[in-house]
Amino acid sequence: MVPSDLKSLIQRFYHLQSERVETYRLFEEGHEAYLRTGPHYDFDHYKQLVHEITQAFNGISKEVLEIKEKLHHDFDRPDLSEHIEKLQSKEKEKLELTAKLQLARQCAQDHPEDEDCQEKIHEIKHKIIKNQEALSEIMQDFKYDSEECD
Repeated sequence: MVPSDLKSLIQRFYHLQSERVETYRLFEEGHEAYLRTGPHYDFDHYKQLVHEITQAFNGISKEVLEIKEKLHHDFDRPDLSEHIEKLQSKEKEKLELTAKLQLARQCAQDHPEDEDCQEKIHEIKHKIIKNQEALSEIMQDFKYDSEECD
Protein backbone atom coordinates (compact mmCIF):
# COMPACT_ATOMS: atom_id res chain seq x y z
CA MET A 1 0.00 0.00 0.00
CA VAL A 2 1.47 3.31 -1.10
CA PRO A 3 1.37 5.99 1.65
CA SER A 4 -0.76 9.08 1.11
CA ASP A 5 1.36 11.80 2.78
CA LEU A 6 4.51 13.11 1.14
CA LYS A 7 6.99 12.40 3.95
CA SER A 8 5.77 8.79 4.33
CA LEU A 9 5.83 8.36 0.56
CA ILE A 10 9.47 9.44 0.42
CA GLN A 11 10.35 7.17 3.36
CA ARG A 12 8.64 4.27 1.60
CA PHE A 13 10.68 4.99 -1.54
CA TYR A 14 13.92 4.81 0.48
CA HIS A 15 12.76 1.56 2.06
CA LEU A 16 12.07 0.07 -1.39
CA GLN A 17 15.56 1.06 -2.53
CA SER A 18 16.95 -0.77 0.52
CA GLU A 19 14.89 -3.81 -0.46
CA ARG A 20 16.40 -3.59 -3.93
CA VAL A 21 19.92 -3.62 -2.52
CA GLU A 22 19.08 -6.66 -0.39
CA THR A 23 17.54 -8.43 -3.38
CA TYR A 24 20.74 -7.89 -5.38
CA ARG A 25 22.74 -9.32 -2.47
CA LEU A 26 20.55 -12.44 -2.41
CA PHE A 27 20.81 -12.73 -6.21
CA GLU A 28 24.61 -12.56 -6.00
CA GLU A 29 24.79 -15.09 -3.17
CA GLY A 30 22.49 -17.43 -5.08
CA HIS A 31 24.62 -17.18 -8.20
CA GLU A 32 27.79 -17.90 -6.23
CA ALA A 33 26.09 -20.99 -4.77
CA TYR A 34 25.03 -22.01 -8.30
CA LEU A 35 28.62 -21.70 -9.58
CA ARG A 36 29.82 -23.96 -6.76
CA THR A 37 27.59 -26.74 -8.19
CA GLY A 38 29.62 -26.79 -11.44
CA PRO A 39 30.56 -28.42 -13.69
CA HIS A 40 27.21 -30.25 -13.38
CA TYR A 41 25.22 -27.16 -12.48
CA ASP A 42 22.01 -27.29 -10.44
CA PHE A 43 20.13 -25.24 -13.01
CA ASP A 44 16.66 -26.03 -11.64
CA HIS A 45 17.52 -24.52 -8.28
CA TYR A 46 19.09 -21.47 -9.93
CA LYS A 47 16.09 -21.08 -12.24
CA GLN A 48 13.83 -20.99 -9.17
CA LEU A 49 16.06 -18.34 -7.60
CA VAL A 50 15.91 -16.21 -10.76
CA HIS A 51 12.12 -16.54 -10.75
CA GLU A 52 11.90 -15.40 -7.11
CA ILE A 53 14.34 -12.53 -7.67
CA THR A 54 12.39 -11.44 -10.74
CA GLN A 55 9.16 -11.42 -8.72
CA ALA A 56 10.84 -9.36 -5.98
CA PHE A 57 12.22 -6.82 -8.46
CA ASN A 58 8.86 -6.60 -10.25
CA GLY A 59 7.06 -5.94 -6.97
CA ILE A 60 9.56 -3.27 -5.97
CA SER A 61 9.41 -1.60 -9.39
CA LYS A 62 5.62 -1.63 -9.44
CA GLU A 63 5.44 0.14 -6.10
CA VAL A 64 8.23 2.59 -7.03
CA LEU A 65 6.27 3.49 -10.18
CA GLU A 66 3.14 4.06 -8.08
CA ILE A 67 5.16 6.40 -5.87
CA LYS A 68 6.48 8.17 -8.97
CA GLU A 69 2.92 8.77 -10.20
CA LYS A 70 1.76 10.00 -6.79
CA LEU A 71 4.69 12.40 -6.53
CA HIS A 72 3.94 13.81 -9.95
CA HIS A 73 0.14 14.00 -9.85
CA ASP A 74 -0.91 14.10 -6.19
CA PHE A 75 1.95 16.22 -4.82
CA ASP A 76 2.92 18.23 -7.91
CA ARG A 77 6.56 17.16 -7.60
CA PRO A 78 7.61 16.39 -11.18
CA ASP A 79 11.23 16.94 -10.11
CA LEU A 80 11.10 13.97 -7.74
CA SER A 81 9.11 11.95 -10.24
CA GLU A 82 11.78 12.59 -12.86
CA HIS A 83 14.53 11.38 -10.51
CA ILE A 84 12.59 8.15 -10.00
CA GLU A 85 12.13 7.71 -13.73
CA LYS A 86 15.89 8.08 -14.27
CA LEU A 87 16.54 5.72 -11.36
CA GLN A 88 14.22 3.06 -12.78
CA SER A 89 16.05 3.21 -16.10
CA LYS A 90 19.44 2.82 -14.40
CA GLU A 91 18.10 0.00 -12.20
CA LYS A 92 16.91 -1.84 -15.32
CA GLU A 93 20.37 -1.40 -16.83
CA LYS A 94 21.99 -2.63 -13.60
CA LEU A 95 19.89 -5.79 -13.61
CA GLU A 96 20.80 -6.48 -17.25
CA LEU A 97 24.49 -5.94 -16.47
CA THR A 98 24.24 -8.19 -13.42
CA ALA A 99 22.78 -10.99 -15.54
CA LYS A 100 25.53 -10.53 -18.14
CA LEU A 101 28.16 -10.61 -15.41
CA GLN A 102 26.76 -13.86 -14.07
CA LEU A 103 26.92 -15.44 -17.51
CA ALA A 104 30.48 -14.19 -17.98
CA ARG A 105 31.50 -15.62 -14.60
CA GLN A 106 30.10 -19.00 -15.57
CA CYS A 107 31.96 -18.80 -18.89
CA ALA A 108 35.19 -18.02 -17.03
CA GLN A 109 34.63 -20.93 -14.67
CA ASP A 110 33.82 -23.35 -17.49
CA HIS A 111 36.67 -22.12 -19.71
CA PRO A 112 39.49 -20.92 -17.43
CA GLU A 113 41.90 -20.80 -20.37
CA ASP A 114 39.68 -18.36 -22.30
CA GLU A 115 40.99 -14.85 -21.69
CA ASP A 116 37.95 -13.36 -23.47
CA CYS A 117 35.77 -14.46 -20.55
CA GLN A 118 38.02 -12.64 -18.07
CA GLU A 119 38.09 -9.56 -20.28
CA LYS A 120 34.29 -9.63 -20.52
CA ILE A 121 34.01 -9.81 -16.72
CA HIS A 122 36.33 -6.81 -16.41
CA GLU A 123 34.30 -4.80 -18.97
CA ILE A 124 30.98 -5.59 -17.32
CA LYS A 125 32.31 -4.79 -13.83
CA HIS A 126 33.47 -1.41 -15.15
CA LYS A 127 30.00 -0.74 -16.58
CA ILE A 128 28.40 -1.76 -13.27
CA ILE A 129 30.65 0.68 -11.39
CA LYS A 130 29.64 3.49 -13.79
CA ASN A 131 26.00 2.47 -13.36
CA GLN A 132 26.28 2.51 -9.56
CA GLU A 133 27.88 5.96 -9.70
CA ALA A 134 24.93 7.20 -11.77
CA LEU A 135 22.47 5.59 -9.35
CA SER A 136 24.20 7.26 -6.39
CA GLU A 137 24.07 10.61 -8.13
CA ILE A 138 20.35 10.24 -8.85
CA MET A 139 19.71 9.26 -5.23
CA GLN A 140 21.70 12.31 -4.05
CA ASP A 141 19.62 14.56 -6.30
CA PHE A 142 16.42 12.96 -5.02
CA LYS A 143 17.57 13.40 -1.41
CA TYR A 144 18.52 17.04 -1.98
CA ASP A 145 15.27 17.88 -3.75
CA SER A 146 13.13 16.03 -1.23
CA GLU A 147 14.72 17.50 1.90
CA GLU A 148 12.39 20.47 1.82
CA CYS A 149 9.61 17.96 2.55
CA ASP A 150 11.04 17.18 6.00
